[in-house]
Amino acid sequence: MLRPLAHIISIVFHPLFVVPYILGILFLVNPYLFSIQDPKAKGLLLISVFLLSVFFPLFGIAMLRLVGLNKSITMEDREERIGPLIITGIFYLWLFVNIKSNPSIPDAFVAFTLGATIGVFAAFFMNNFTKVSLHAIGVGGLLSGILMICSLFSYDSFFLNLGVFGEYLVRTDLLVILAIVVAGLVGTSRLLLKAHNEQDLYGGFVIGILSQLIAFNIIV
Repeated sequence: MLRPLAHIISIVFHPLFVVPYILGILFLVNPYLFSIQDPKAKGLLLISVFLLSVFFPLFGIAMLRLVGLNKSITMEDREERIGPLIITGIFYLWLFVNIKSNPSIPDAFVAFTLGATIGVFAAFFMNNFTKVSLHAIGVGGLLSGILMICSLFSYDSFFLNLGVFGEYLVRTDLLVILAIVVAGLVGTSRLLLKAHNEQDLYGGFVIGILSQLIAFNIIV
């Protein structure tokens, strides 16, 4: 029962999904941060971010598996992570370069994207010495990103529109609490699946948090 749930949590909070999640959170908390208000333009932005941060990295990783350069999609061995980390890092860097001078994109998202890029290359560097949890890097970055968005940009609350169920004022503290819960669930899931030990998780969390701190200090 627990292992299937752990697999689901690992998929839903896969590190490649973290950048689009943060974009969605920013749209939810303060959509007026983005100078683009046209629904079609917002849709194009979401699609562009998804393609560069999720689809193309996954496609590249799948190609490595197809040609036999990777034994499995789970990348259990450190050697198997080299190619996927390089591919992901290139697309993350491409995304950052494309949005860093775009006046329509808020600094909060630019900083988080830079932090995610730093995290990927830090993981690549550390992979030469030890195995760290990429999931922990992702949720560590997610948690620190949400904390800095809420604190540095003074978002105390936001309106959550649930359509027929009404509109509610939600405190951003709830997002921080949810991020902490998610980080705990992801870490526990990776342990249950025996994908990592505690040292791998702690190392990943540290990389994810420090990467975002560095990026926010550079951009903001």
